[in-house]
Amino acid sequence: MKAVFDDRQTRHDPQFRLLDGKVIQNPDRPQRVAELLRGARAAGCRVLPPEDRGMAPLGAIHTPRYLDFLRSIHARRAAEVADLAEVVPSRFCPGQGLHYSDMTEAQIGFHNADTSCPLSAGTWDAVYWSAQTALGGAALLLAGEGAAYALCRPSGHHAYRELAGGFCFLNNSAIAAEYLRRNGHRPAILDIDVHHGNGTQGIFYDRDDVLTVSIHVDPAEFYPFYAGGAQECGTGRGHGFNLNLPLPRGTGIEGYLAALDRALQRIACFGASAIVVALGLDAHEGDPFQGMTITTQGFGHIAANIAAAGLPVLNVQEGGYMQPALGDNLAAYLGGLG
Repeated sequence: MKAVFDDRQTRHDPQFRLLDGKVIQNPDRPQRVAELLRGARAAGCRVLPPEDRGMAPLGAIHTPRYLDFLRSIHARRAAEVADLAEVVPSRFCPGQGLHYSDMTEAQIGFHNADTSCPLSAGTWDAVYWSAQTALGGAALLLAGEGAAYALCRPSGHHAYRELAGGFCFLNNSAIAAEYLRRNGHRPAILDIDVHHGNGTQGIFYDRDDVLTVSIHVDPAEFYPFYAGGAQECGTGRGHGFNLNLPLPRGTGIEGYLAALDRALQRIACFGASAIVVALGLDAHEGDPFQGMTITTQGFGHIAANIAAAGLPVLNVQEGGYMQPALGDNLAAYLGGLG
């Protein structure tokens, strides 16, 4: 299998995270990349750099003002605030907001759902090349590959059209799916991260040309808390084109595979021609977020069931955080694809 990665993704090195009233180090460490590369190579992947496909595929999902914000806010804010290391919101916009201010402080609050996405001088390069990496994986499918792995970091599935959150800035899985759609595919996004893909759901919620399916811990007891319920099935033309399969915290492989069967049945009935897997490895029993109890071998079973659908599969890296089994989990998953 071919994998895609660009080292510029390590330029995002977030330090800030607020947890229980305390500032702690952000868990999305650049060191994750080395472990994921180890896992990809252990699975026999040949790692390739992405081409630069420019801003247009990003702008097919995200608004121009949001892309401009991500690209320019650190430099603009640093010109106003002495010794600024990271941009972190101090206020938030209620609802959608009716006014878009030119003030940097106002824009920071408008474009952030929480405080987990600090922006430093290197963040834009990292998120831009993370998205280009996802596009590189999509291009491999368009070239005839049966499966590909895009090592995207930072992750993307919590990012809405113009809102960062949950360590995510650009929605890589959505960008890749839209690129596939515009080049002739009928894509389904299957999110297997332990957290609900709320940004992905929001982007496609009123659309019927991309199916979105997410298997995750029930948001009644887990981040993102405010989206991911089974009753959320789309709106307008998108009604019936969004499927959430929330599971109890602590779910193991038996319950997970039962939900995966439902997900794959829905994908088959949609008539998908390709699957974009939002590949979270944080459902593992040893992940710091402790949401589910999937074993390393379990990821191989999950992948084998996905492969049995007989469709091209683009695997876009989402969560999965620093712990000894991270690379092994990826190797087991990619190996299970066959």
